[in-house]
Amino acid sequence: MTRGQDERAEGPITVLIDQDLKEIIPGFLENRRIDVQTLERALKENDLRAIHLIGHRLKGDGGGYGFDAISTIGGVLEQAAAREDRDVIRRQIAELVDYLARITVVYRK
Repeated sequence: MTRGQDERAEGPITVLIDQDLKEIIPGFLENRRIDVQTLERALKENDLRAIHLIGHRLKGDGGGYGFDAISTIGGVLEQAAAREDRDVIRRQIAELVDYLARITVVYRK
């Protein structure tokens, strides 16, 4: 899910999620929106440790809830923070914003 801005697709992204997670998914996604705000503030404040920690958590949590793209973004954020690569961090934050804006969750039984 790490595409350049010129390659960014438009339209909804459909993710199939297990019905058992229906009650917790809205909160999970809202917390990711809060992560975006935290990441933006951390980047502005040059807090690469916070970015690394959030990236690590996203990498671990995303796939566990069925959002593999969030795991991918988190992994790239984690590595970029370790390399102090602010351009990649900016792109991944934008990627996360785009993903969260376009995601449509479909629950499967």
